[in-house]
Amino acid sequence: QVQLVESGGGLAQPGGSLRLSCAASGFTFSTYAMGWLRQAPGKGLEWVSGISADSTTYYIDSVKGRFTISRDNVQNTLYLSMNNLKPEDTAHYYCGKGTSATSGSRTIDYNYWGQGTLVTVSS
Repeated sequence: QVQLVESGGGLAQPGGSLRLSCAASGFTFSTYAMGWLRQAPGKGLEWVSGISADSTTYYIDSVKGRFTISRDNVQNTLYLSMNNLKPEDTAHYYCGKGTSATSGSRTIDYNYWGQGTLVTVSS
């Protein structure tokens, strides 16, 4: 069965950095798009970034230039490097498996999710 396990969340100061990881199993990782979504306190689920099977990357405007998504198809792991963190980045971050090889920016473009990892940006 599909399993996605996120790690790497925690507390960071504004301007700081964190790197999230998502270990994937139960499917052919290299043939699917993957993505990161987040849910801030009291808000809905928001797509943050996606990476297609061919490693083309996509970002929401608010994180462009600060976040970098990448994938390791040997280790079956998805990453999100987050730099220059802002308080508004505080959220639970979820790794998602795409429904196809091409990344999408809607929640319906992902059909499996991890349990999430909490990122808190505060001084």
